[in-house]
Amino acid sequence: MLYKFKSKAAGDLIMLEPNGRRVLEIIGKDAGPKGIIEAAQMPAALAALDAAIAREESEQQAAIDEAKAKGEVPPRFAEVSLRQRAVPFIDMLKRASAAGKDIVWGV
Repeated sequence: MLYKFKSKAAGDLIMLEPNGRRVLEIIGKDAGPKGIIEAAQMPAALAALDAAIAREESEQQAAIDEAKAKGEVPPRFAEVSLRQRAVPFIDMLKRASAAGKDIVWGV
């Protein structure tokens, strides 16, 4: 399944199901086949994504530091980070928020 996010303030954004579901869960939205992010909800959604990205990066850095302190090989993480996956969605949120437009998917 794909998530196709649409807004009148930005071009369409297509995400694979696991990535779209993760982003929607982070911002507290039901990851169902249809939904809406209202303009008033976007500042909280941006804050939630920023916090999740910071948390992931902090946890990864802590794991690397711990491994180095123990003299072990640092762990490897996913090839594409949450930050990289979320940047297009964050951009869409910012554009839609500035224009006062909603973001919808599945419609």
